[in-house]
Amino acid sequence: MAFHTGRLIDHVHLRAHDFDKTLKFYKAVFDVLGIPITASGKDWFQADELFVDQTPGDILPSHIHLAFQAHNRAMVDAFYEAALAAGGQDNGPPGERDYHPGYYAAFVTDPDGNNIEAVFHGPSKRSAASVVIEPQH
Repeated sequence: MAFHTGRLIDHVHLRAHDFDKTLKFYKAVFDVLGIPITASGKDWFQADELFVDQTPGDILPSHIHLAFQAHNRAMVDAFYEAALAAGGQDNGPPGERDYHPGYYAAFVTDPDGNNIEAVFHGPSKRSAASVVIEPQH
């Protein structure tokens, strides 16, 4: 028996109300789990597929932001249309973003207010289609 994982979720974005407390917590947790913080700046950090930043001003921390990988731009467009048709609200129509060259994404909010994204990172070669987990009994 084998499980193939690693392709459903692209990244998770959390907004922190008290960034210093949040950073302290995640540093401790990641230290125990052996997960490095791979990038950071003023009021933000990234670890693997998790991005955390300070919520601006007096805005409450956001609901969760989930980004799902798409195979091409057409799939991003189809995601956007299907999400709107199913009751989602526009939160950023399909288009290129300046996160990195080739980043093409669309954003919608689901009925509970979560920010849901579909993203195509442009033509690329992957090292593997998924992570394979084989339980050892």
